[in-house]
Amino acid sequence: MWIPVIGENAGKIWKTLSSKGPMNISQLKKITKFDDKHMYFALGWLARESKIQFTTDKRQIIVSLN
Repeated sequence: MWIPVIGENAGKIWKTLSSKGPMNISQLKKITKFDDKHMYFALGWLARESKIQFTTDKRQIIVSLN
């Protein structure tokens, strides 16, 4: 039941990063309107597939496409 939802959310995140470029998690949550649970499940999916990378800028985690 969760797998299709996580996959769809991962696709929304990927499309957002593709069109808008790297951004921090707060910005990504605001644009996608995902709560923490849905955001982190989808980020985990994309990270496991090596589709995204994480970097830090001061205290912010920046997400970008690989």
